[in-house]
Amino acid sequence: MAGSGTAHLRDDEDVLLRVEDLLVEYPARAGLKVQAVAGISFDIRRCETLGFVGESGCGKSTTGRALLQLPSPTAGSVLVDGKDLTRLSPRDMRRERTKLQMIFQDPISSLNPRRRIRESVREPLAIWDRDHGDGLEKVARVLDQVGLDSATVGDRYPSELSGGQCQRIAIARALIMEPALLICDEPVSALDVSVQAQILNLLEDLKEQYGLSMMFIAHDLAVVKNISDRVAVMYLGKLCEIADANAIVKRPAHPYTRELISAVPVPDATIRRRSEEKAPAEVPSPLNPPSGCRFRTRCSRAEAVCAVEEPQFQKVDDGHFVACHFPLRGMPMVRTTTEAVGV
Repeated sequence: MAGSGTAHLRDDEDVLLRVEDLLVEYPARAGLKVQAVAGISFDIRRCETLGFVGESGCGKSTTGRALLQLPSPTAGSVLVDGKDLTRLSPRDMRRERTKLQMIFQDPISSLNPRRRIRESVREPLAIWDRDHGDGLEKVARVLDQVGLDSATVGDRYPSELSGGQCQRIAIARALIMEPALLICDEPVSALDVSVQAQILNLLEDLKEQYGLSMMFIAHDLAVVKNISDRVAVMYLGKLCEIADANAIVKRPAHPYTRELISAVPVPDATIRRRSEEKAPAEVPSPLNPPSGCRFRTRCSRAEAVCAVEEPQFQKVDDGHFVACHFPLRGMPMVRTTTEAVGV
């Protein structure tokens, strides 16, 4: 697997975010280092949702935080409207963060338990936008846009509200400064299924209303497929496939993507789905990742070259790129499998 250097959108595309060779390392025991994100590259267009999917611990959330310089990446560049955030001073980066907002996984713990809801949503305005006076009118408007009544919830504390209500409040707080890019870090994984659908529909509506670009991080391929325009598949710190959401589900080109799709439950025990040989469940240690292709130790298609040469992205169709020496070709998933992820 490799960074997506050859999978960038064309220069004439309306690109809001361009990430080049993003590397995030953390110190570990015995002087070792963990490459949580290992030199990945990707783009996000204006008004586009790019979904990130992969197993827990593959580096999805670390990537989202690195875009916001929380903390700054070890190496690489993060360009927003052509401005490299990694080269900004702390003061300038603080100002740029008004254009980039994040919604976190746990909606209740992401809110200050000692602050009333109205105060939490208003805080960005109080810090950055003095022209709005006390900002209460805009707070009421943005709460209404996420389906909450300011008069009803404004004086409450997070502990008095449900998880779904708290996630709507977190979304309102992220939108109050009208950002260009919204990074959603598994925003529905802690919610009931019925509430998940409400939040996903809300994000879709707000995307159209605000002209937002979104990076949507999740481990659930069905959720990612249904909200994303394009999907990036991540494994052990590397990107392995990027394509339109429908294409990546109907015709996955990487064996790992195919295994992710095959793992989606189908509510019929009599159905046998065509798939590659089942991959071993144990993921290699990020302290000592496999040489060459990082997925090779779990891949039934691996050959000698996979151990010595890291695969580079290659184009398999319009807008469809895969980092694999032996990509799947002409092997569509059967209908019962794609139905499981909403095709």
